[in-house]
Amino acid sequence: MTTEQSAAGSSRPDNATARSAPAEGGPQPSTPGDSAGRKASDQTGTTGGTGTTAGATATGDRAGTGGGKPTGDPPDAARPATKADPAEKASTPATTPDTAARNGKADAVDKAGPVKADTKADAEDKAGKSGAGSGTDGADKGDEKTAAGKGEDEGDKGEKPDRWKAFASAPEPKPSLLGRAARATTRGIGRLLVHEWTLATLASLALAVLLTWPTLRYPLHTLPQDYWDPSLQAWQMAWSGHILLTNPAQLWQSNAFFPENWSFAFSDTLLGYAPAGMIGTGPEAAVLRYNIMFVLAHALATLGAYALARQLGAGRIGSAVAGASFAYAPWLLAQAGHLHVISNGGIPLALAMLARGHGWSLRHGYRPERRHDGWVYTGWLVAAWQLSLGFGIGLPFAYFLGGTVLVAAVTWFLRRWVIRPVKRPFGRRLLIADLVGGLLFAGVGVLLAIPFFTVAKAHPNAERSVGDIAVFSPPASGFFTAPAESRIWGALHEGARASLPWHPEMTLLPGFVLYALAAGGIFFSVWKLRHRLLLLAGVVVTMVFAMGTRFFDGAFTYVPLFEHLPGWNGLRTPGRLMLWTTLLLGLLAAGAVSAFAARVREISAERIPSWPSPWLRLATLLPLVLVIGEGLNSTPHPIVPAQPAAMRTVSGPMLVLPSNQSLDQPVMLWSTTKFQDVVNGGSGFTPSQLDDVRRVTLSFPDQTSVDYLRVLGVRNVLLVRDQIAGTPWEVTVDAPVDGLGITREEIGGVVVYRL
Repeated sequence: MTTEQSAAGSSRPDNATARSAPAEGGPQPSTPGDSAGRKASDQTGTTGGTGTTAGATATGDRAGTGGGKPTGDPPDAARPATKADPAEKASTPATTPDTAARNGKADAVDKAGPVKADTKADAEDKAGKSGAGSGTDGADKGDEKTAAGKGEDEGDKGEKPDRWKAFASAPEPKPSLLGRAARATTRGIGRLLVHEWTLATLASLALAVLLTWPTLRYPLHTLPQDYWDPSLQAWQMAWSGHILLTNPAQLWQSNAFFPENWSFAFSDTLLGYAPAGMIGTGPEAAVLRYNIMFVLAHALATLGAYALARQLGAGRIGSAVAGASFAYAPWLLAQAGHLHVISNGGIPLALAMLARGHGWSLRHGYRPERRHDGWVYTGWLVAAWQLSLGFGIGLPFAYFLGGTVLVAAVTWFLRRWVIRPVKRPFGRRLLIADLVGGLLFAGVGVLLAIPFFTVAKAHPNAERSVGDIAVFSPPASGFFTAPAESRIWGALHEGARASLPWHPEMTLLPGFVLYALAAGGIFFSVWKLRHRLLLLAGVVVTMVFAMGTRFFDGAFTYVPLFEHLPGWNGLRTPGRLMLWTTLLLGLLAAGAVSAFAARVREISAERIPSWPSPWLRLATLLPLVLVIGEGLNSTPHPIVPAQPAAMRTVSGPMLVLPSNQSLDQPVMLWSTTKFQDVVNGGSGFTPSQLDDVRRVTLSFPDQTSVDYLRVLGVRNVLLVRDQIAGTPWEVTVDAPVDGLGITREEIGGVVVYRL
């Protein structure tokens, strides 16, 4: 085979092969390739003169074989002249120096041009002749690799610029630091907006607006249910915000019930809403504030119960059922005028945070790797905030939380050291968080309790008795009776309500749908059987306590708590313990709905084709829809009595007549413009002195009443004309005041007497 045939038929190696060949007559460097070739030749017993060595069979035809017929693969001339891939190059026979020279010439022509290629070709021909006559076995592989690198470098230097590069798209500019920050912020906001808790919060807010409607229809002028207790609570928020900004030391010495001390502690204070009370002044701002907090309280209750159910291991839809049933249970519609009862969302939210911080779940148990002391601190703070809203709901929560901590500590100790000892890590940081948080919670409770104990000591008539509890204790039929404010059941249960002694506190229906779902949760649930039984036991126990003295006179249930637990004797409405029954029923229902939703997912995954899947998934929403439907309300929203102009100009101390529990609460609201001292006031009890004032002033204006009021320190008396019909003042309002040492003037329908 001639050199031309070899060059035409074989795959060209890199053009650097020729440049790596030694000059004519020069010494051949010793390389690993040469050693290998000589070794192979020695083993087969062939000489370099024949050219038909075993190495030739493995490496292909060589120049200078003396015309011997090669063995092994067919000649390269028989192969198609195609570009070999790397695998083919690895198996291609080694070329002779002459072949390498000609191949190098071809590459040089391609890359460097004809003139440069001719010069290289002459030198490479000489190198090829020298290599062919030397009889050396094979081309030097090491030199080929070295020459390949040099050839590529020289080829790159002579490469022409790509003419089509000008038509390529412009490279994307590198974003600046500000641009990268903006892009990262946008992505973060996008992830936040679709996060589960963002969606849960927004859904809770939307549901609260819809299910409390028309609370926000005329938020400046109406109040839900009535304008008596809501006026009192609107004043409480306004007073706490005002006094904390102006004179915090006088927080408990309110402007109402003058001249009584500690008058802010005459009822639950809603002190936790004081930051909202710092915004705006006057009755309209107070009414708006109340309506906003009323809606937000429902939203927080929904979100809190949802968070608790999720933390315990329920699915999303099951947790939504727990949240909706807890916030919109039919019995709570009768409490629409009691914001301190509606404001219960901190209870499940604090429990969820504490469980999250301790890595505990009802479904999965204790998982130490999920502990986080930050959640523990937050949970205790939320619990303390809930306690600051009032002891009517907060005191049972405090005792429940204390009992839970005690049981958890004892259980952990027994499992760790006594019964089947298992290493259950707790951690120093978690222990410190519990100690600090627990002390904070206890400290808030003690500081808030001091004024109430002081009031109870100064006003013995403020204390409750077992007889008072009996008046508000509901019978068992109350658990199946809805209040009049229920849109679904209100009219249907009118007869059942008529049989109740005091139906506003005895209509305790949590929802028939909730009862059914909870009953199903006893048999079909994601919770373990023992947990279901514990939840059921909790439902029964809380119902028994909610009955007060109706269950065997409360001798073994409510009365021992009333007589022995500090502060419990201040709770006169045992039916409000139904809040805990509702929460436990919601958790049972959440377990059933979660199991149902999980089963639907399994069935949908098994079906082929999957067209029934959307309908099955839609069926999981039915329990949620039914629970929400039972929470629809028909709550009235009366217009709040307008503030008389005299309340904006006349200073205190003052007395507004007529005076009674219902009329005095709007007077407290009217005083939020100037917060002047007023004798009027409404609360859970009536101070003896206020009773005396109301009795003595029935004959006002006369000398006896005027002297009595002067002794108290009253300087002005306001008589509202549109409220005196049927009262003694209807006759005496225009009587002469000569000789009494007082003056009279009329300001916008109000007669002002200046003492």
